[in-house]
Amino acid sequence: MALRLGPLKFPWPTKDSREDPSTRLRAGDPYWDFFLNTPAADLANSVTELIRRAPEGNVFPTKAELHTPEITSSHVKELARYLGADLVGIAKLDSNDGSSPLPFAGEDKGKGEELYPFAVVCAVRANYDPRKAPGIGGQVPVQNGLFVSFVLSAWIRELGFRATTLADPNGEKLAVAAGLGTLNSDGRLVTSKYGTRVHVANLIRTDLPLTADG
Repeated sequence: MALRLGPLKFPWPTKDSREDPSTRLRAGDPYWDFFLNTPAADLANSVTELIRRAPEGNVFPTKAELHTPEITSSHVKELARYLGADLVGIAKLDSNDGSSPLPFAGEDKGKGEELYPFAVVCAVRANYDPRKAPGIGGQVPVQNGLFVSFVLSAWIRELGFRATTLADPNGEKLAVAAGLGTLNSDGRLVTSKYGTRVHVANLIRTDLPLTADG
């Protein structure tokens, strides 16, 4: 006698729900809402705080022999994508356009652009805007961006060049200067591939000889 089985239903998410996590929120899942929108009660539970508090390493005393700035730029972008950046570009810091960051503590004001002529700008895809979703899940793009910036800047320092990361309020403007997209009327970065669903990671300011995009 043949045994007939009905359709099996598994308790874990289907492929479609993984591709569009917002279906969980639309379905009113309280766990998903908590995951996205409830800030961590203890910052020690947040990976982002661990990365932010990690000290930057020293610059290797001997500079590596490099290719041309164009080839070096391509290597920087390739590594950024390998680390998880969805978009990456390079902007030249110009004190005249008002978009360059202020010098760091201990530097003479006005010399920041001389010491750090370039900014490496990385962006990661964000299903939810981290500025509106403070939960552990909502901050995943921030976590991913911090990881990319941290490792990439460490690699540049190992090459013997200065590199430091900075959360900059003009990050999205510099992303436009780096050729990642345009700004909309709200001042948000709009990319051709992801629209506004991106998060601009901490900028990497460096004196590594590069070629600017944009």
